[in-house]
Amino acid sequence: MSRNPPLFGIILGMNTEADGVWVFNGDEGRFAGGIFTSREKAEAWIAAHELDGVLTRYPLDTGVYEWAIAEGKFTPKQEKHALPKLIGSFTTASMAHHHYEQGICRT
Repeated sequence: MSRNPPLFGIILGMNTEADGVWVFNGDEGRFAGGIFTSREKAEAWIAAHELDGVLTRYPLDTGVYEWAIAEGKFTPKQEKHALPKLIGSFTTASMAHHHYEQGICRT
């Protein structure tokens, strides 16, 4: 029985663990507290440390701004939507994400 190579899903645009990473941001943190290849690994770390914060899945090799436009989650309509300040800090609730309190997933 032949198996597809690991990159097969990426080439076809499938939602695989290889097409993104899970990033944890603690409630009081400005920067990521951890980056993980799977939600399971992230949740084990979050639970072990009883953390509060948000775990978000980020796409690889693209900005969130471009990802949201390509996925139909955001349409720039105003001139300010093309400003570097917005693009560099862009986020959207359309990204897969989960909220944690004391290491327990609440959403």
